[in-house]
Amino acid sequence: MITLYSNLPTLDLHGIDRDYAKILINDFIEDNYRIKNEKIIIVHGNGQGIIKKTTQETLKNNKYVKEYKIDNFNTGITVVELKK
Repeated sequence: MITLYSNLPTLDLHGIDRDYAKILINDFIEDNYRIKNEKIIIVHGNGQGIIKKTTQETLKNNKYVKEYKIDNFNTGITVVELKK
C-alpha cells in the first residue's frame, strides 16, 4: 500500500463475499465515524470488480460518508472521507 495512507484506518476485503463485505464496510464506517476519524481506506482489489462495485454501492448509501474516490495510483483501494 502507498505510504501516504499507511497511518489511516484500513479495511481489507480480499477473499470476502459481497454480502459480508457490505456488513464489514458499514461496521467499519460506523466505528470510525464514532471515534471521529475523517478518512479511511477500503482495500477491495481489482479482480472481476464485484467487491469494488459492492464497495461503491455501499458507500453511496451510507449516511456517514461525505465523499469517496478510487485512488489515482492504486485502483484497488478507495479513499473515504467521513462526515464530521
